[in-house]
Amino acid sequence: MTRPATVTATTPTGVPPRAGRRQWAALVVLMLPVLLVSVDNTVLSFALPEISTALQPSAAGQLWIVDVYSLVLAGLLVAMGSMGDRFGRRKLLLTGASGFAVVSVLAAFSTSAEQLITARAVLGFFGAMIMPATLSLLRSTFLDREQRRLAIAVWASGFAAGSALGPIVGGVLLEHFAWGSVFLVAVPVLVPLLIAGPLLLTESRDPAPGPADPFSVLLSLAAMAPVVAAIKLLATDGFVWPVAALALVGVGSGWLFVRRQLARPRPLLDVRLFTNPVFAGSVLVNLLAVVALVAFLFFTTQHLQLVVGLRPLQAALTLVPGLAVMILAGLGVVRVVRWLRPRTIVAIGLASAALAYAAVFATAGAPVVVFVVAFAFVGLGVGAAETISNDLIIAAVPANRAGAASAVSETAYEVGAVLGTAVLGSMLTAIYRGALVVPAGVPTEAGEAARETLGGAVAVSDGLPDSLAGPLLHAATDAFDHGLVATAGVGALVMVAAVVVALTTLRRASSAD
Repeated sequence: MTRPATVTATTPTGVPPRAGRRQWAALVVLMLPVLLVSVDNTVLSFALPEISTALQPSAAGQLWIVDVYSLVLAGLLVAMGSMGDRFGRRKLLLTGASGFAVVSVLAAFSTSAEQLITARAVLGFFGAMIMPATLSLLRSTFLDREQRRLAIAVWASGFAAGSALGPIVGGVLLEHFAWGSVFLVAVPVLVPLLIAGPLLLTESRDPAPGPADPFSVLLSLAAMAPVVAAIKLLATDGFVWPVAALALVGVGSGWLFVRRQLARPRPLLDVRLFTNPVFAGSVLVNLLAVVALVAFLFFTTQHLQLVVGLRPLQAALTLVPGLAVMILAGLGVVRVVRWLRPRTIVAIGLASAALAYAAVFATAGAPVVVFVVAFAFVGLGVGAAETISNDLIIAAVPANRAGAASAVSETAYEVGAVLGTAVLGSMLTAIYRGALVVPAGVPTEAGEAARETLGGAVAVSDGLPDSLAGPLLHAATDAFDHGLVATAGVGALVMVAAVVVALTTLRRASSAD
């Protein structure tokens, strides 16, 4: 018989009980889906060149292959967090893990860009079941504040590091297997969860959940999807009338969503939480930190492979130092926060990410070592900011609403992942397309394919004579690096803005919150 974990047990002295071996073992089990779902955000980074060659997606299609997963995930996280509060977080976690494993196999054998986009969307659906459950189960498993902070640090480090680990995993797999292997890796990771989860994880739910609200779920999706679609269309077609139409639909749906949440006694998302500056600031810091991470990975992985010419495994190894720094920073701030205020730690971390972008911006055609060091600085900032912001978010709400708060945190993460590629990635694509001058003599069809993506240029150059292939590749890589430098400059400005946000909104946050 399982014990509801929504109770806030205390010892006879009134102090919450400390976790034992079973609880720490449960944390290990929970980290499996956390790593997998976050790895899936970026695992395609190194596979994109092979996917571009095999499936020949358009520029917009390539961005959708990357983004549709995070888009669906972000749109459903709040709804799934509410479902976990209602029906049981462990049940939702195991259901999502089962579906994720099955659909990963289907994605691995996609034969067209459309099939892969569809599979990635369904993966986002099942991934949305997994993520809110993991963080809310931590809240109910670790009742002691210090232990919970360490558990959240492990969770946040795993979540952030998983995004950095994705390209590394992809690089290792692609060195030996076809691109579909980046999806098949989900199966051996999730099987241990499905076996050990029922034994180690205690079911928890909200004892008094509010009514179901499917209309709010639809509004949340209608708010996000059109805006992201508008950004992608703007990058590929310029400012055409569908861009404005999609943006208006998204903004209008967002306004209706907020109005509906304010009017309901038990909203799907308690938007009043955002009146708390610490909560709102932590969510925004979470989002901007992930924008920094995902955007940096998006252009770095392509630069290292398609411009520098590194093999997938070689390119993946250049990210290992940054991954190590990210994990150490995420865990190390648990001790540092005893002496420094949260806003100071977050501001220093985000400033390091700003320096990383500035370094890439200042060194056009930078050698590989610049990207290695820069990614280490990004890892420092993201690791520290993710741990602190997630801890502040979870501490701001009562235990019975942990699922909803967890969903807000993870929604910020996934929206950041979407914006990292949708905004900065689309900006890079638009500059590349505008800067590319196709050499005279290149067939029209080949020139159009090259103008879509850098991967397309590399693919079509293989079928051209050397007298045309060389100049086309040179023009394409120059255009890509031109866009990379401009995107890095914008990224640096975004991170400076994030530092300002942290310093102003987290003034009242303390390590004892």
